[in-house]
Amino acid sequence: MKTLVIGASGGIGAAMVRQLASDPNADVIATGRRALPAIDAPNIRCEQVDAGDETSVAKLFESIDALDRVILASGFLHNSERGPEKTIRQIDAAFFMQNMINNTLPALLVAKHSFRLLRKSPAPVFAALSARVGSIGDNGIGGWYSYRASKAALNMALKTLSVEWQRVIPTGTVLALHPGTVDTALSEPFQRGVAPEKLFEPAFSAAKLLAIIVAATPEQSGQFIAWDGQRIPW
Repeated sequence: MKTLVIGASGGIGAAMVRQLASDPNADVIATGRRALPAIDAPNIRCEQVDAGDETSVAKLFESIDALDRVILASGFLHNSERGPEKTIRQIDAAFFMQNMINNTLPALLVAKHSFRLLRKSPAPVFAALSARVGSIGDNGIGGWYSYRASKAALNMALKTLSVEWQRVIPTGTVLALHPGTVDTALSEPFQRGVAPEKLFEPAFSAAKLLAIIVAATPEQSGQFIAWDGQRIPW
């Protein structure tokens, strides 16, 4: 199976690539916005790609001749100047757009340019890491406006893609996946209130998500699924 992992420089994406590297049946293209460190595995090819820039995405797909699975593991939550909003008074237009460009737009661009390859696969899967806080039905505490909105928009994009695929790639599966709270640089500033048993190592979360992706069927297409296999309300 030929798999593309977008966001392989992050904690979960990197863990996925390491696990796929040990699978003799996996042929993997790993991408990061920054140059990735060399991986000593014959089935791993590394590329530098900005998934929020269409020119960069298009160039990547010009170099790919076949594809079975796409996994978007990239994400954005905070930078050195701003973090998730606690109140509407903290909304900043530039920070909001940064969330959208990093958390929502890549899925749309990658789906657009991967379509011609995935439709040739007998059982293609398009999976993107979302977040439980992107669920409107599960939102009981508020806050985090930009991140929530960008992940909710991602969920809508994936659901819409699944509807289109029912017509044009009926053997395909589109999934939004929640990895849990994972011990990565993205979540590090917000781990204080997380119970130790609910803070996962990247390898644990990656293994759980890959198991869901490998077992995915078209009947699941358009679902929002947590790391433990439970469905999350939109």
